[in-house]
Amino acid sequence: MKLLSVAIPCYNSESYMRHCIDSLLPGGEEVEILIVDDGSAKDSTAEIADEYERNYPGICKAIHQENGGHGEAVNAGLRNATGIYFKVVDSDDWVDESAYMEILNTLRRFVFGEKTLDMLVSNFVYEKQGSKRKKVMNYRTALPENELIDWDDVKVFVLGQYILMHSVIYRTELLKQCGLELPKHTFYVDNIFVYQPLPHVKTMYYLNVNFYRYFIGRDDQSVNEQVMIGRIDQQIRVTKLMLSYYDVTKIKQRKLRRYMVRYLEIMMVITSILAIKSGTEENMEKKEDLWQSLRKQNLKLYLRLRYGFLGQGVNLPGKGGMKFPIAIYKMTQKFFGFN
Repeated sequence: MKLLSVAIPCYNSESYMRHCIDSLLPGGEEVEILIVDDGSAKDSTAEIADEYERNYPGICKAIHQENGGHGEAVNAGLRNATGIYFKVVDSDDWVDESAYMEILNTLRRFVFGEKTLDMLVSNFVYEKQGSKRKKVMNYRTALPENELIDWDDVKVFVLGQYILMHSVIYRTELLKQCGLELPKHTFYVDNIFVYQPLPHVKTMYYLNVNFYRYFIGRDDQSVNEQVMIGRIDQQIRVTKLMLSYYDVTKIKQRKLRRYMVRYLEIMMVITSILAIKSGTEENMEKKEDLWQSLRKQNLKLYLRLRYGFLGQGVNLPGKGGMKFPIAIYKMTQKFFGFN
C-alpha cells in the first residue's frame, strides 16, 4: 500500500504535464502518481502518460478513459487509488519539493502513529502569469499549526479564505465511505470535492508550507472570467448540487456549520456576480431562479444567505445596484490574485 495517491487529470496536456509529473517524482516509492488521460485526442497526452508508466513502474500509472471531464478524471483516480491519502494535482500545476517532503513526513507520522488524520491542509501559491508578486493562500488565522485538531479547535476563516482542492489532502477511505462521485462533463466540481466530505472529517492538521503551485493565466482556463460567464450553467449546476447534499442549518457542530454556510454563500454570490457581469437578461433570470429554488428548498438557509451582507449586495435593484457587487468582486480579485 502507498502512503499517498496523486491523481493528475490530463486533457490535451502535452505542453505542461511533464512539469507537473516531474515535480511529484521526488516522492519516490511511497507515492503513486495516477496520470488520468481523459480522452485526449489532439496531442500526445496518452503517449506521455504511457512513457512515464514505462519509465517509473510502481510509481506512475497511466489510466485511459473516454472523455468525461475533470470530475470523471478525479473519480477515475479515486477508483484506482491504493494510497492511504489522496491528492489531486491539475496537469498545469506543480508542487514545491521541500514542502512536499514535509507533507510526506507528516502523513507518515500519522500512518505509523496511533491517531487517525482525516484531512491535511497546506498553503497554495497563485502562480499568476506575468505577476511578479505571488499571492500565497495560507490558513494561519483559521487553523492552529502543527497539531491534530477537530472542528471545535478551528479559529476564524476570513472572507475569501476557503479550503480548496489545491490546499487539501483527504484520507482515501474517507472519500470512498462518504460516497464522493463528481459529475461528468462539468467544470467547477473541485468545490464539490472539498465540500461534500467535510461532515465526515473528524480530525485535521494544518501544515504551514507553500506546497501547491496553482498556475493561472491561460486564456482557456476554466477560472478565466469570460470562460466562467460562458459556463454559468455549470456553475449553477455545481451550486445546486452542493445545496442538495446536506441541510447545513441542522449540522450540530457550530464551527463546521458556519464554515459550510459560508461556503454556500460564496458559491451563490459568485454565480450571481457572473450573471450580473454577463449583462444578459437570460442570465439574470437564471440568477433569480437559483435564489428562488433555494427559497423553496430551504427557507432558513435562504433567509441567512439572501439577507446577509453579500446576499443583499448581489440582489440590489436597478443598474446602480449592479455596480456594488462588481466593485466588491474587483476588490476581491485584486486582493486574492485570482482571474
